[in-house]
Amino acid sequence: MQINLDNVVYITETTLTIRGSRRRTTVPKGIVDELDLKDGDKIRWILFKDDSILITKVKSD
Repeated sequence: MQINLDNVVYITETTLTIRGSRRRTTVPKGIVDELDLKDGDKIRWILFKDDSILITKVKSD
């Protein structure tokens, strides 16, 4: 997947934590602030065949 950096607002990395059947990752504060994410909001994970992932905020109805 090619990314035009002129369209990028924020880039960072986080660590995935796996303990037994529980999998957790942290959404960086910059992303939470930019997307105005609140407790209970949903995010959508899309995995592509080239192993890239797109994560988007699910718009509320």
